[in-house]
Amino acid sequence: MTQAQTLLQELPTDLVRERLPRHVAVIMDGNGRWAKRQGLPRIVGHRRGVDALKDLLRCCRDWGVEALTAYAFSTENWGRPLEEVDFLMTLFERVLRQELREMMEENVQIRFVGNLNALPRSLQAEIARSMDETKQNQGIKFTVATNYGGRQEILQAARAIASQVQQGLLQPEQIDEALFERHLYTSGLCDPDLLIRTSGEMRISNFLLWQMAYAEIYITETLWPDFDRAEFHQALCDYQKRDRRFGKV
Repeated sequence: MTQAQTLLQELPTDLVRERLPRHVAVIMDGNGRWAKRQGLPRIVGHRRGVDALKDLLRCCRDWGVEALTAYAFSTENWGRPLEEVDFLMTLFERVLRQELREMMEENVQIRFVGNLNALPRSLQAEIARSMDETKQNQGIKFTVATNYGGRQEILQAARAIASQVQQGLLQPEQIDEALFERHLYTSGLCDPDLLIRTSGEMRISNFLLWQMAYAEIYITETLWPDFDRAEFHQALCDYQKRDRRFGKV
């Protein structure tokens, strides 16, 4: 490993390790626009986006961030052109097959959240295999939101709890935040401290609506394929300047 590579792995000196976010969430926006600016097909942008995500995952691991959650495919994304959706499903499956060995070597625990039953069966099989084989890993927790919608997640949790009340297994007064969170896709995972959205869009797009209650939000004009360690460094610097009061004085 070169000296430059070693320096990239080390936490920058202007960041305080004790003030790093435990959990970073990312809305990876701008793959298509990046490709268009390069005069390339949109699918090339998605391929480059995968590379950017892989580097961010390793950066989080190197710098000591405990969890990374990526918004890979929303419930609304089915409205994109069919050929693009088909490509994305194939891309997800291929990347999982190719990267599983490295995730095992790097001690990554991967988890998928969303309505996974609507995905192609071959992709469901790769998802199940990757989660099963990495579930004992003790390194960074990597969550991929696929066919995910925040409102849908809250609705399915409410239905599950209502069913328990209807069956007499639960009393309404027993319902509190902790119980509700146990019925979310992200059960067992701490809420994001920092949400990063690329491409300058100023919205959260139905992503982790419950979990984002007190997340700090960082927006950058950079398109996702260009989001690198230097950009992540800037996001963390901005985060560490925030005064997180959680509604208190």
